Amino acid sequence: MDKLKQVLGGQDGGGSSDGSANQASTLAWGTRMKGFLICFVLGAVCSILATCLLWIPGFGLPVFAVLYTIGNLCALASTMFLIGPLRQLKNMCAKVRALATVIMLVCLVLTLCAAFWWKNNGLALLFCVLQFLAFTWYGLSYIPFARDAVIKMFSLCM
Repeated sequence: MDKLKQVLGGQDGGGSSDGSANQASTLAWGTRMKGFLICFVLGAVCSILATCLLWIPGFGLPVFAVLYTIGNLCALASTMFLIGPLRQLKNMCAKVRALATVIMLVCLVLTLCAAFWWKNNGLALLFCVLQFLAFTWYGLSYIPFARDAVIKMFSLCM
């Protein structure tokens, strides 16, 4: 558990030059873990609830778009409790995941625009699918060689 605290706190290998999450946050380790779990579970619940409400005729798709987007934002924000907001933003803008981050954030905005401003259900659903794909690609960037494995798997299937 101590090693996990060191890695998530930015102290693996002598610390980091931009400060660790422990120094950047006034929250205790246990509080940060609780915040992470609550935020992540809330995001998962919103996404699952959104999927269940998708099939309600009349207003299901706009509700789905909002809840799904909120769920993704909560899941994304949950890691800020572990490593701190500044380090999270630096990680999101890192070269390996910058494109996935931009696509994901643009799709979050476009989903809401399609659902409420343009009132185009097909576009809202398309942007939700793109959100999912971009969020998955973003998440895979944290796992060594995961993107390469996915690319190889799809190339074998084609």
